[in-house]
Amino acid sequence: MPSPTETAPLHLQTDILVIGAGGAGMMAALAAAGQGARVLLVDRALIGRGGATVMAQMTVAVALGSELPDSIAAHFNDTIAAGRGLCDPRLADIVTRDGPAAIEQLDAWHVGWARHPDGRIRQAHAPGHDKARCVYVDFLNTGPAVSKTLRAQLQRHENLITRAGDLMITDLVTADNAALGAVGFALSDGRPVSIAAKATIIATGGLTRLYRRNSASLNMSGDGYALALRAGAKLIDMEFVQFFPIGHLAPRMIGMDPIMWDPFRYKLGGRLLNSEGRAFLADYGESADAGYVTTRDQATFAILKEVEAGRGSPAGGAWLSFRHIPEEELRAAFGPVIERLAANGIDLTQQDIEVAPIAHYHMGGIQVTPGLLTAVDDLFAAGEAIGGSNGANRLSGNAITEALVFGEHTGRAAAARAATRQVRWSDAAAAAALARVAATGPARADIAALVVELQALMADKVGPFRNEAGLREALARIGTMREQIGDTPPGQPGPYDMARIDWFDLRTMLLVAQTVASAALSRTESRGAHQREDFPAMDQDWTVNQVISLHGDELEIVTAPVPVLERAA
Repeated sequence: MPSPTETAPLHLQTDILVIGAGGAGMMAALAAAGQGARVLLVDRALIGRGGATVMAQMTVAVALGSELPDSIAAHFNDTIAAGRGLCDPRLADIVTRDGPAAIEQLDAWHVGWARHPDGRIRQAHAPGHDKARCVYVDFLNTGPAVSKTLRAQLQRHENLITRAGDLMITDLVTADNAALGAVGFALSDGRPVSIAAKATIIATGGLTRLYRRNSASLNMSGDGYALALRAGAKLIDMEFVQFFPIGHLAPRMIGMDPIMWDPFRYKLGGRLLNSEGRAFLADYGESADAGYVTTRDQATFAILKEVEAGRGSPAGGAWLSFRHIPEEELRAAFGPVIERLAANGIDLTQQDIEVAPIAHYHMGGIQVTPGLLTAVDDLFAAGEAIGGSNGANRLSGNAITEALVFGEHTGRAAAARAATRQVRWSDAAAAAALARVAATGPARADIAALVVELQALMADKVGPFRNEAGLREALARIGTMREQIGDTPPGQPGPYDMARIDWFDLRTMLLVAQTVASAALSRTESRGAHQREDFPAMDQDWTVNQVISLHGDELEIVTAPVPVLERAA
């Protein structure tokens, strides 16, 4: 049992606080340090080993033109088209315009992009792109390689970047609509921690842990969205949750990413088949001779509709077949992955595997300006924590591009802001948050069981297909769960107390789930990743963004026109 001395609050001070140490957070820290700012990079996991980037085994979209002639304008146009009219073109412009420089920077840092014998960086053709545009590191190693490269760069800036893992941030601290820093606790001993910062960056990733089947790290609970919303920032496009269409379903596969199949499908032409053995994507709009170009929302729709029609695979998905590919081509494409599959009892020359949609990415998030500043002064966001740039559906390959580009921009912007600021900490403003992380109390409910129940509720009622009755049922149950857990975490501060950690997680998850379900109920149309069974058509009157703010305990949702990109004549 920790003594009172061991749990006395620890107060830290820095120029820039970066919350989240995935690709966007690490890039933001490096960019800020490059401007001479002192950075505290915190994460509830190990630095650079949690979040989505390290798990992203596939490709990074960028208009390098090393494979085929390409242009930034073409990448921008594909991004906008995938977003179904809801992208903030100012943000999409930043991503596509500065993507090549980010890839070249990683190349200079020796990330190991796959290359042709003549030295050109290889680029693959991913769904939704008009040409081969996606760079990668061979054999499902892109995300881990990017994360390892960024971690190595962090070590080169140890004089300016302080890293703190196993630190759970629970609340931002604000005064006069400005961010002063944050409050949280150390997972190792439960000790409350407060951090004063001249500028704060949220880079905590998405919310896919809300769903029963997901490709996320355990810490992808929507932390940044809840932190920002409670602090006075606004959220945008929260109804748009992207489901990766061909997440592994069966047979059982251990130690491999459930979304690993996509690059091999578009590299080799893997076929999606229904229970009749028939390729079915052409029934949902894909040209039979166009190759693998179906965007993720369309493929998800097609697979689930086949299952709904009784033409699904035994486990409730679709068959993915590579049996028409010669074995030597499979081995050349999969490399050492073939042996890992064999260890799992999978022989692609003899059997098909079952795949089904899995929660993968969130298009919505914190609303920011083109300078990546939120509605709260001195509070910035980066990476998947940002909403708006992807509209109703993210283009394949844009996630790591966004993490790198937005991380770089945010780090520079925060450093410039910090250079004009003094630390403005307020003990009074932090008091309620500190009291919460130090509080002790009895367990009012089985928190772990409620997390599982919420994940099932979101999958069944707020998943790829929605309707009014299901959404209202979800919102009612979310409200009941909030009452069940109360306002005080169970137990008392101590080392790795999972009941307390789960309570803070569920507090966040319930608020974020409410924003998703509420926005989905409000949008009475089907568009991109948001599909309403009771409103199956896209409605041009809904070519607007939904913006959410929190007033006390009540959410307010308003519509806003999609921003316009004003280019110089």
